[in-house]
Amino acid sequence: MKLRSIYWLSILQLTLTFAIAGESPAPARDGSHDFDFLIGNWKAHVRRLPDRLVGSNNWIEYNGISNHKKLLDSNANFEEFEVDNPEKHLHIKAQTLRLYNPDTRQWSIYLLDLDKGVLSVPPVVGEFNGNRGEFYDQEQYKGRAILVRYAWLNISPKSARMEQAFSANGGKTWETNWICELSR
Repeated sequence: MKLRSIYWLSILQLTLTFAIAGESPAPARDGSHDFDFLIGNWKAHVRRLPDRLVGSNNWIEYNGISNHKKLLDSNANFEEFEVDNPEKHLHIKAQTLRLYNPDTRQWSIYLLDLDKGVLSVPPVVGEFNGNRGEFYDQEQYKGRAILVRYAWLNISPKSARMEQAFSANGGKTWETNWICELSR
């Protein structure tokens, strides 16, 4: 309850500051097309750290595809993802659903496990600021609460990079454990 009061007090203070200065805050940015760059078919190169939050540097590499489609001409999209490491006989198949909320102006990203019929909750939630997107949630990992961050960066018509990182200390430090480089 105390955090909610501080939040509303901060909003009120910000509103009064702009009113006294004769200014209005910048209109909220519409990010509904932030993931449009992803629509289409991509080659995917993944580096994955299977042993997480233990100081490991043993990365495994995969190659495959990442295909993205808009859903019903909306601001939602769906990804089909499949990569392999033939030498180690490893295979990753995944699906991702991204939904834009026009009220909060943020994206929610859900991982789907179609084989098990499971939708991951909570989603990672966030937005783009310029050419970088950051999305966060809190999850349980091996019995402890961690923060999860997805970062989209190096975005161009022909390439993009997504990194997943975990923090076990409230965001003071982050361990990147998944790097996916997309190219056309």
